[in-house]
Amino acid sequence: MKKFSLLMFLFIIMLVFPKGADASSYSAKIYMNENELNLSQGVHVENINGTVMVPIRVISENLGYSVSWNKAAQKVTVQGGGKTVEMVVGSSSANIDGNRENIAKAPVLRGGTTIIPIRFVSEQMGMNVSWNNHEKAVYLITPDYVGSNPGGSQNGSLTTIDGISFSNNRLMVAATGTVKPKVMTLTSPDRIVIDIENAEFSKDFGSNNNLDDTYHGDLAVTGYPDVKSVRYSLFNNNPSTVRMVIDLSYAKNYTLHNDASGLFIVDLNTASTPAPEPGAKGKKLVVIDAGHGAHDPGAISVSKKKEKDFALSLALKTAKLLQNDKNIDVVLTRSDDTFLELRDRVKIANNLKADVFISIHANAGPSSASGTETFYERSSSKSLANVIHKHMLKAVGLKDRKVKYGNFHVIRETNMPAILLEVGFLTNKTDESKLFDNNVQNRVAQSIVDGLKEYIK
Repeated sequence: MKKFSLLMFLFIIMLVFPKGADASSYSAKIYMNENELNLSQGVHVENINGTVMVPIRVISENLGYSVSWNKAAQKVTVQGGGKTVEMVVGSSSANIDGNRENIAKAPVLRGGTTIIPIRFVSEQMGMNVSWNNHEKAVYLITPDYVGSNPGGSQNGSLTTIDGISFSNNRLMVAATGTVKPKVMTLTSPDRIVIDIENAEFSKDFGSNNNLDDTYHGDLAVTGYPDVKSVRYSLFNNNPSTVRMVIDLSYAKNYTLHNDASGLFIVDLNTASTPAPEPGAKGKKLVVIDAGHGAHDPGAISVSKKKEKDFALSLALKTAKLLQNDKNIDVVLTRSDDTFLELRDRVKIANNLKADVFISIHANAGPSSASGTETFYERSSSKSLANVIHKHMLKAVGLKDRKVKYGNFHVIRETNMPAILLEVGFLTNKTDESKLFDNNVQNRVAQSIVDGLKEYIK
């Protein structure tokens, strides 16, 4: 068997193991080009808070790399495949060919051996890696291998899961491709399980959402008594299947909305009869979009506060007020600190056939810049922009920067009247103090609702 780069090998094992607790050991088979690798007796692989760690002896015994241990310096040096990797126990940075790089989890001493994080030394390589959950086996295919991939998907084209959000007691999933979710309810404990076959997470999903080395993740859910948590994983590889689980506080009915256009919704707002789709029965459907989220903070204020937090707070306040109107349904693109791509925010509004789309933001610029402005992209959106801006301007009490044309993706690609609000400048001390004042936020939320009611009456 050829000697393959250390970085390629280490990527393998991170995919193999189901998500554990703080530190768990696993046993799994590893195949390289259809040949099973023989791990020595007593070799254990650990999952520490989602980071998979492997003993250095696995590297030296299976790939023939040079591995040295400096006890005094607590340093591991691995040489092979034209690379030299140096890591120190307890250090969150490493030296690769003389360059310092950060690592997700520092090497750990465990029972006389050193375990190292596998993803860190694997990201630069190009192996095809797949995980079969039922077999508990990982399959590695090198770039020059011409045989079959027994662990790979049998499907030539996979749907990609692009984004996930939970708001208004609804799980919303955006995807590219045909989506045919299989939904079932289970007990002990109560949960709703959604399987999407012939699907995988998109390349950007992990950077925009919580997804660990083992392709497991979860979505923070607060303020919804029906739901304890939402979690998801790459459940199987043959066929490639993404599984999502809504952990319930008690048994709960649901309604599945799926128009095969790339967005499906699992709606918990139902009793014994199916809940109507948002905007049904003559109600106007308003989508409120809190800008940014998660790793994307947006603008940073004078006192280091984040635009994403302001946008979410105002969106939640606005949605709560709208929920009191029997003639309006409201959907939030995000109801917590998560991130959605711009195209997924648009997809939610378009697929739901919303009547109105409002994106909430705060501005940034020179410290002297101040004021409130509202953007529209199409002429059909200008009247909505004018009426919302009129009410919002009175509520926030800042300089009028007028209603303006803006070529922003979320208001350009949506099919309904759509506007983007820049309530004030976080980089201005006076504006910032108003934007993060709870009373001002309440007034602005009410002004948006008042403007909407005037617009849709």
